[in-house]
Amino acid sequence: MMMTPLLFFAFLLLSRLPGSLCRVTTVGDLRVLEGRSVMIPCHYGPQYASYVKYWCHGSVKDLCTSLVRSDAPRGPAAAGEDKVAMFDDPVQQVFTVTMTELQKEDSGWYWCGVEVGGVWSADVTASLHINVIQGMSVVDSMVSGEEGTSVTVQCLYSQGYRQHEKRWCRSGDWSSCLVTDGEGRYEDQAVEIRDDLTKAFTVTLKGLARRDTGWYWCAAGQQQVAVYILVTPPSTTAPAPTVTSPPEESPQSVPVSPSVSPLPRHIAKGADHHRQNPQDKTGRAGSQTQ
Repeated sequence: MMMTPLLFFAFLLLSRLPGSLCRVTTVGDLRVLEGRSVMIPCHYGPQYASYVKYWCHGSVKDLCTSLVRSDAPRGPAAAGEDKVAMFDDPVQQVFTVTMTELQKEDSGWYWCGVEVGGVWSADVTASLHINVIQGMSVVDSMVSGEEGTSVTVQCLYSQGYRQHEKRWCRSGDWSSCLVTDGEGRYEDQAVEIRDDLTKAFTVTLKGLARRDTGWYWCAAGQQQVAVYILVTPPSTTAPAPTVTSPPEESPQSVPVSPSVSPLPRHIAKGADHHRQNPQDKTGRAGSQTQ
């Protein structure tokens, strides 16, 4: 009689094994701002490409509530929209679940599952915990820009802060805070703030100077989140050196005087002989009479 509860307990433990021990894997635990959306990838082995996939909510897999399935990839409508949707890509062996407009009550355990079926074959699953929180976050916690340019910071907030004024402050100096008006706007020569009054406000810093480098706060109500602004020197692109080749020299010819022409070889030889024996006629005649 004691075996039944023990077996049931063991079965529950096996159903909660980490995804890394199963043939389905997913991301780790998530923290999501209230009112925001989230996308979760669920990876599976190639042998499950044609199987039905599902996404369910509950602390125990066998008792969880199915929210969406690959054979019915759009979840139940809420406020005229589908809050949960699934897309299965058998080629990449992954199905992706999208959840929108998350509320605090959406926090809890969720399961990626492949429906294997059969009495002796349990579904393959992986679990993760989603915690929906109220507060603020930023898209990028460090934003950089060159001197003289502009940068934009995106500050996100949960729906509980829609009606609160939004502030942009230099860290450590609350007197520096710039505050939006009733329409969610603020602007001067250096800073522009625009609040969409639903989920986010943007802060644009114009004409950056090196002194603007430092920590800042996005703030709404009692919530704030830090952002670091880094201003870098303007980039200087040196002009590419121009290589010029020296002009090609045209072949030069040595002019020959038209009054001088080369002598034939036998005439030139005779001329040399006369230059080497410069004797007059008398001398030569005297040698002939001897």
